[in-house]
Amino acid sequence: MKQLLILSGKGGTGKTTLASAFIKLSDAKAYADCDVDAPNLHLITKQDAEPKKTDFYGLPEAVIDPELCIECDKCRQHCRFDAITAEGGYRVNPFACEGCGVCQLVCPVGAATLKPAVSGELMLYSVPGKKVFSTAQLKMGCGTSGLLVAEVKKQMKTTVVDEGIDTEFAIIDGSPGIGCPVIASLSGVDMVLIVTEPSVSGISDMERIINTAKKFGVKIAVCINKYDTNPVNTEKIESFCKKHGLSFVGRVPFDPEAVRAINNGQTIVDIDCISGTAAKEVYKKTMEILFEEDEGLGA
Repeated sequence: MKQLLILSGKGGTGKTTLASAFIKLSDAKAYADCDVDAPNLHLITKQDAEPKKTDFYGLPEAVIDPELCIECDKCRQHCRFDAITAEGGYRVNPFACEGCGVCQLVCPVGAATLKPAVSGELMLYSVPGKKVFSTAQLKMGCGTSGLLVAEVKKQMKTTVVDEGIDTEFAIIDGSPGIGCPVIASLSGVDMVLIVTEPSVSGISDMERIINTAKKFGVKIAVCINKYDTNPVNTEKIESFCKKHGLSFVGRVPFDPEAVRAINNGQTIVDIDCISGTAAKEVYKKTMEILFEEDEGLGA
């Protein structure tokens, strides 16, 4: 099963808008939302049932037992993250704790211990034998986004195998930026479609995510959303792709109808609009590259 990952160097470029259009156009049987900090793909890919939910345990958190604590202050002194306070008894701030275990190591009476902590929630929408959609929501303040993204992808692939879902490819909506969730999303995929916008910051962010994706040796393609808002920068992006041997798969115009469609819980290919028409061409070219035999294309 080939995996197509859709990324952007920053938020708000239309990554999820394109991902939802691709899912609709392909009638995808396997897809995932790996933007675990702010998942929203489920809002425009209508699901027929409530998801199966599973607690995700990331890094453990420190807990201090007040009945055992002798207030020696060693835990607070050795905590590099200033997660322990002594006012009104020794306590651990769960939002500051990194689960390093130093407090447990230095505590002479065993009052400080590490406990498993729920860091988020995995969600699985599935129609047995026919379709699977994997997503998750990270708890606010938790720093295990990369681990949760890996679990989202694993959940999707495992369900495809276990339920015998017959599909040639999966579509993954990734996170913006180049941080841990993006790195985890990139691992093991066959192709990355980078959605950018014709702004100065959009070009800079596009170059960063391209450099990141190249390190994984995957196929890379680029498309421009809202290309007509700055024709000069649009030409710069296309020239950049040509210069660096990257596949350019199309332009999507700014379209007020796209906003209305998304607000109504629809994809841009559910209605007759110029952005939807353009997205169909981008989808066609992207699929051609995904299934080409030359694995080095765009790398």
